[in-house]
Formats: sequence, C-alpha cells, structure tokens
Amino acid sequence: MSFCRRFVLLSSAVLFTSMAYALDDVNDEDIQALRDWINSKRMITVRELGGQLSISGEIRAEMQASNATRDGVAEYGRGSGRPSDAYDVEFNLGIDYRTENTWSAARIKFDNDAGITTEHFGSGTTNKIKVDKAYFGYRLIDGDRHTMDIEVGRKGLFLVFDSRVQFLSNFDGVSFKDSYAVDKVGDFYYQLAAFMVNEKKDQAAYGTELGVLNVANTGFYTKYSLIDWDTKDIKDVPEEFHFIISQLLLGYKFIPQPWDKVVNFYFAGLYNHRARPNEISNHKRANYGGYLGFSVGQIKKAGDWTFEANYQVLAAQCVPAFDVSGVGIGNRKDHSFYYHINKGHVHRNKESDEAEGNVNYRGYKLVFQYMLTNNLNIFQEWSQSITLDDSIGPFRKFKQYEVELIYAF
Repeated sequence: MSFCRRFVLLSSAVLFTSMAYALDDVNDEDIQALRDWINSKRMITVRELGGQLSISGEIRAEMQASNATRDGVAEYGRGSGRPSDAYDVEFNLGIDYRTENTWSAARIKFDNDAGITTEHFGSGTTNKIKVDKAYFGYRLIDGDRHTMDIEVGRKGLFLVFDSRVQFLSNFDGVSFKDSYAVDKVGDFYYQLAAFMVNEKKDQAAYGTELGVLNVANTGFYTKYSLIDWDTKDIKDVPEEFHFIISQLLLGYKFIPQPWDKVVNFYFAGLYNHRARPNEISNHKRANYGGYLGFSVGQIKKAGDWTFEANYQVLAAQCVPAFDVSGVGIGNRKDHSFYYHINKGHVHRNKESDEAEGNVNYRGYKLVFQYMLTNNLNIFQEWSQSITLDDSIGPFRKFKQYEVELIYAF
C-alpha cells in the first residue's frame, strides 16, 4: 500500500474518531436507527409501497391578441401604438401518487415569454417557474354513502370552491370535505378551508362551501360558498381585504338523448357583506355580482369538443381585484381599485376617478375546445367587457382573443 493511501486512511480514521467523541450524546443505537431509516427510503419501488404512481405533462403554445381603451384613449392594441400580442411557451409537469386511503399531487409550471433572450432587446424569458400544485390528502372515512377527506398543501383556490368570477388565488392551506349520498335527495357535501394570505403579517383567510348535487336524481344542483378575506387590518390600504363574499350557484346538468353530449346550465349571484360606501366607490355600495351561462360536451379523445358561453356582471366592491377569475377588463399593471403602485411604493387611491382594478365590468366569454388527436387539443377563447358603472373610475373597454395548442401526455 502506497504512503499516500495509508496517509489518507489514517487521516480519515483520526477524523472519524474525533467526530465520534464530539458526538458522544448520540449512542450506537441512535446511529443504527438513523441508518435503518435512511436505508428504508432507498430502492423502494412503487409496487413495494402498494400505490399507484402516474406522471403527466402538457406542452402549450399560446397567443393572445388584446385591445383596451381608457376614457376613449387606446391603452394598448389597435390605435395605441403599443403592441398587445403576447406569445408564450409553457411546459407543465405533474406527478400523482395514490394508495388505498392517501394521495398526493404536484405540478410545476414553466411559463415563459416567447422570443430570443438578449440583454436589451429580446423578449424571451427562461426563468419563470412556479410550483402550481403540491398537496397531499387522507381519507378519514371511506364508506359507500359517506366519505370524509382532508387535504394539505398548495393548489388553485378554484379547485376548492366553484365560481366563474372569483377564486383565482393560490390556496396554501388545509381543506376538509364531508360528503353524504342520500336516496331520493341527492349527494350532499360541505367543506371547510383555511389558507395563508401573507405569512409576514400572519394573515389567513377562511372559506366554506356546501351543496347538493343531482337533487332527487334530476340533474339539478346547488352550491353556496362563503369566503372571508377580512381577517387582518392592512395599514397602507385598509379596504384591500374588506371582503366577506357569499355566492349562491344553481345549475342543471343532463345528457339529452339521442344526442350524447353533457349539457350544463348554471346561474350564480354574489354579494360582499363587508363592502361600505366610500370616496373611492363614489359613496356607493357596489357589492354585487353574478353570472349565467351554459356548456356543451366533454373532451376525452380525438374528435371530442366542448363549447361554453357565459355572461358576467361584477361590481367594483364585489370581489377583490387580485382574485378575479372572470372576463376582467384589461386592467393596467400596478393599478387596482383601492391603490396604485408608483416607483415601487404603494399609494392609496383617494378619489373615485382613480379606481381601476380588474373589477366594475359587464362582459361575456366564449370558449371552444376541440381534440385533434387523443393528445392534441386546440383551445380558443374570446372575451369582451365594458365598464359597469361609469361613475366609478375611468370608462374602459376590453377585448381579447386567445388560442392555444395543448399537447398532453
């Protein structure tokens, strides 16, 4: 054995002995238990764990063409001199794992602007990564007519509660759902949820939803949700979270024969119990909203299609601007209903003509999807809206067309 090799071995032995004496509070049994635990996590196959693992992905090529005006002046798009077309390239990677009473799901989104990347002139981006979904669940009760589930982690808020105009935000929290099937009545459920809004301010929000599906086996359903954002006073913009929103949703889902397509009609009304008249709302309580629409079809295989149309009304104080998932009104960046951002600083709006945000609109949305192959879907959407109350904020108009090619595997 060479001198260098002996020296390395001797040095390693001395170092290990020194560490062992330094960690004399960790006995041999603790070390062996740690080794056993580490080894238990290695080389374990899905079959040995007894679960089902699935990996899925999406590749999206997207184009948006938009046009917006503010008090008759083009903000962007046609006539503004500022381009409005946007091109994105997106890749989503999802992993799901399920056992008899547990499950988990995770998805990472890589959503980047198209184009080359240069220091001053390129439009392309390569660093827009988002943990879109990361949660796990456990079935507390698994009966034929009664199930009870709990889930913890991140997902879209729209996956917890149902709405066409709200619940755009992230849900980072815990949700609990209890479901019952009752003969000749329907499938009843209720769920409770709590999620983080701002960890730096120890701010959370709470929500609940209850409903009855397939009422008396007719296809009718109803859902009621209540979400409370008003849990913490914000110093700079106190009204930003003054929202306690009720939504009542009624619908009818059926499959007409011999036309084998799922048809869904729905109608919903919203009301913000926390809204109060103030200078920004022009001394009005603009706290109502609603939508109605229908959808036809489902997409599962080549040749399938869906079409959905809905009309939306959303007053200025009905839903917080950051949580609007509906048509919107092409809002300017850094401008909301209660505040605007200038040079990195938050400024509270003081007059009603300053109030903007993605609220105070009436408009409609049309969505058509067609499966070209079992994997390739073409998605098209047309949105159009106009100011609902022209005494609050500027008078705005908005139009947008979006097309996506989505390859799923």
